[in-house]
Amino acid sequence: MAPMASKISKNEHKPIPLAKFAQDVALRKTVSGITELPQNSGKRRTESKKALLKAVDAVGKSWPAI
Repeated sequence: MAPMASKISKNEHKPIPLAKFAQDVALRKTVSGITELPQNSGKRRTESKKALLKAVDAVGKSWPAI
């Protein structure tokens, strides 16, 4: 199956494989010295997100923190 491409975009660069992108992100984090990113406080959650988190909690699981 061929990768999807924008019919509008004139980007002539080849797509970056996800593994290569992840390596690049890890390298940039190491070089910059940033190891921890601030977490979302959750003060602006939508009702649907609140319901999802409540349902996840009800089955004894936790939402993964990234």
